[in-house]
Amino acid sequence: MTFHFKYYGKWLILTMLCLHFLGCYSFKGISIPENVNTFFVENTQSSVSAVPATFPVGFTEDLKNKIRNESRLKYTETDPDVEFVPSIQSFQVLAIAPKPGESAAINRLELNIQIEYINHKNEKDNWKQNFRHFADFPSSENLLNVQDQLLKIISEQLLEDIFNKAFTNW
Repeated sequence: MTFHFKYYGKWLILTMLCLHFLGCYSFKGISIPENVNTFFVENTQSSVSAVPATFPVGFTEDLKNKIRNESRLKYTETDPDVEFVPSIQSFQVLAIAPKPGESAAINRLELNIQIEYINHKNEKDNWKQNFRHFADFPSSENLLNVQDQLLKIISEQLLEDIFNKAFTNW
């Protein structure tokens, strides 16, 4: 019986070590050229009247914080290596899952933000792309009551997509 314990004990320790080191690996895969050290985020512009007045400023700050916290880049307002120019393209509530003969059971808040990424160190890396996400809510809820919570969910998804597009090779 001792033989089996030694055999299984070694495998148990090896398995635990593998699981430990797998937990340490990050799938972020950040890829920022060595010559890129600074960034700037323009104030988020919006020509969409339905957007809450505080959202553009909050989104700008959230994007700055995400880049600061998850990369080695330093924020600067003068001569940055890379720039982000966000612009809200649409903010709309859509009816989803209509019931027969009635109004929709679920509404969807959808936000579309265009990002222009300007790399002053390598113009070939410049891009402009729309990022769109949504969050659903019951039609029995008033949008104003759930709007802040929904925008937080949507913003987190948008920020992750923008960050990944700019700094990962996935």
